[in-house]
Amino acid sequence: MNNCAQKSGGGIIAKRLYISDLDGTLLSPEPAVTERTADIINSLIGKGMFFTFATARSVYSAVPITAALRVNVPCMLMNGVSIYDIRQKAYIKSESILPEASAEVLSAFERHGIRCFMYRIDSGVLTCYYSQITTKVMRSFAEVRRNRYEKPFVQVGRLADHADSSTVYFTTTGPHSELFPLKCELERIRGVDIAFYLDVYNGEWYLEVFSDRASKANGVDCLREMFGFDEVVCFGDNLNDLPMFAQSDVRVAVGNAKPEVRAAADFIAPPNTEDGVARWLTDNFI
Repeated sequence: MNNCAQKSGGGIIAKRLYISDLDGTLLSPEPAVTERTADIINSLIGKGMFFTFATARSVYSAVPITAALRVNVPCMLMNGVSIYDIRQKAYIKSESILPEASAEVLSAFERHGIRCFMYRIDSGVLTCYYSQITTKVMRSFAEVRRNRYEKPFVQVGRLADHADSSTVYFTTTGPHSELFPLKCELERIRGVDIAFYLDVYNGEWYLEVFSDRASKANGVDCLREMFGFDEVVCFGDNLNDLPMFAQSDVRVAVGNAKPEVRAAADFIAPPNTEDGVARWLTDNFI
């Protein structure tokens, strides 16, 4: 072992957290947790490894898709907006967007003629609000939610009428040329941060807006403080993983990662098509 050894200075055993992005990293291209990945990670958890994940997904897709894993540390959802305890089925912490900032965000969407989904956490339940479906990706998302989660998916006349202190997230998809001007305007709004990246499955760009107190980086800090981790090892592939890389002690990019992510990594694991995260852990966890 190199700088990933379990022992830190003076021979003291470090309490280390391993945290992986999902899509394009831990998940196969299907996307799914393969049987091999589940077997390896669950075996290492049984040997004392602390493991969780960080994702742009919400609870409604992240939890089912990782059901084969015995995740033993709360996970990060929606790019760090929420820290969620899978075992307790409860949000430990969520960062909301100030109402005045939400109003500016929605005004910017309207000026650019782009529709979005707006998320709120109402009494511990994540609820997705929308006014109109305008893209194929949004339509597909809506159909899945209507079929599986009727209550947390609500159509309203104006999103602005429901953007209060419970609001945590805005998201939309589309071509880079349409979303980039909006992204530039949103970056000037105080109180919010954004993630803008190419989806690994459908070739669409995702634009996501959340509190400037929420990010995968802040999520790393939160988990480190809550559970007393001495070190954090993270895995990623896409641009929205770079903030998590910046706050981690050891950074691992899978072989299929974006060039910027590979450049920021300490190690390169095999690609997600070859169970890259699990294989790297097999060689580097003791």
